[in-house]
Amino acid sequence: MKNNEMYFSGAFIAALLILALVFQSCKDAGEKKERSETVAVTGPADKIIEGIVVPVFPDRIFPVTDYGAVGDGNTLNTEAFQKAISACHDAGGGQVVVPEGRFLTGPIHLKSNVNLHTEDGAVVLFSTDKEDYLPVVHTSYEGVELMNYSPLIYAYQQKNIAVTGKGVFDGQAGKDNWWPWCGSERYGYEDGAPHQRNEQNLPRLRRMNQEGTPVEERVFGRGHHLRPTFFEPFDCENVLVQGVTFTNAPFWVMHPIKSDHVTVDGVTVSSHGPNNDGCDPEYARNVHIKNCVFDTGDDCIAIKSGRNEDGRRVNIPSENIVVENCKMKDGHGGVVMGSEISAGVRNVYVRNCVMDSPNLDRAIRIKTNTLRGGFVENVYVDNIEVGQVKEATLKINTHYAIYEDQEGDHIPEIRNINLRNVTVRNSGKYGVLIRGRKEARVEKITLENVTIDTAGSVMLVEDSEPVRFINTSINGESMDAGPDPVRGEDGK
Repeated sequence: MKNNEMYFSGAFIAALLILALVFQSCKDAGEKKERSETVAVTGPADKIIEGIVVPVFPDRIFPVTDYGAVGDGNTLNTEAFQKAISACHDAGGGQVVVPEGRFLTGPIHLKSNVNLHTEDGAVVLFSTDKEDYLPVVHTSYEGVELMNYSPLIYAYQQKNIAVTGKGVFDGQAGKDNWWPWCGSERYGYEDGAPHQRNEQNLPRLRRMNQEGTPVEERVFGRGHHLRPTFFEPFDCENVLVQGVTFTNAPFWVMHPIKSDHVTVDGVTVSSHGPNNDGCDPEYARNVHIKNCVFDTGDDCIAIKSGRNEDGRRVNIPSENIVVENCKMKDGHGGVVMGSEISAGVRNVYVRNCVMDSPNLDRAIRIKTNTLRGGFVENVYVDNIEVGQVKEATLKINTHYAIYEDQEGDHIPEIRNINLRNVTVRNSGKYGVLIRGRKEARVEKITLENVTIDTAGSVMLVEDSEPVRFINTSINGESMDAGPDPVRGEDGK
């Protein structure tokens, strides 16, 4: 009897072991499948991040006070800053340190292997005297290259540069400085005063763009009224901006143009002036924007690639851009592509961000027209929490127009735009708003695991392939429609 009991006991244990192995095998297979699905979304973004070179610097310190800088808020320290930067560069690199205090300066021009480091309590105030931003330098205005006032912090064709620390950069722009040139009473403009739409300003630059005038002949600056950007690494490699705060910008805040390997980490932008975009990568590649707070007067992040003829001349798409762990407050859009987009944008990853403000117009936005043309493809938005926006969670507009007629012969192409794992409390007027073109319909728009609690209208879609919905609801209504869930142009 005991032998039989031992036999059955052994058989029972063996069966349990087999079941356990089968269960573990199924579990492993399921986890492997889940991992593979996750990698399909996050893998390319992680690969981009791993390939970005973040600059490091020798352990050498060059305090600006050793070169004559005085932190009293009144002494102009432009020369002292440049002496410290030159000494650091000539020594092979290191940190140019700005200690606690209020340091007034004109434009700061960075050189290779220099980290401009601000200590806690340091405030860098930029001069309000326009003459301090001369002579003109090679820069850009709204997607068109020109010779203009120097950006407040500028680097041209440099390698391994950084702006770091806990300090504040105050552009001192306001209703009495820089901002009135936009031409809006809201920003201090008064009738009869000069502004950017005067004939000698934007109209002149637009003509030069159309006619292909060489950049060195597009001279503006004194006698003209086009505002400088705040921080502009132009044609640079290995750029780091970390920890600092930018406020009161004349124009775009961070503008890495024609630059490769750019990291923006833990930066706060709090600037509500005209065209105060937070970060505008343009003709930029391999860009990582993380852990930042954007509270802006225009788009929080706007990815660009040149305006009209200039964009087609340069022909460098902005690509391989990862935005993660950021908070977007006020602004025209959370993450935006356009409108200066003529060379195209591709491979954009946005993940783990929070976008929430009654003054944030859209979460994800693509804007172009038939003068810009260009393309946007391969955009992946994952794990985004949206509190409230004014107009739409996703807006794609190929009829974007301000100032004047924007119709031309360059048909934009937009394809493969994906939103996944997105929750929205209030989407404003629309859940999804798409205006494509009959000549080139918007293609391959997918919303997966998206929940929009409230929207004035579910969607408005014109001249687009039907939007594909997977496990998505808007206003409590499931948008799924069988094995191939799509919605037509009438939103029904």
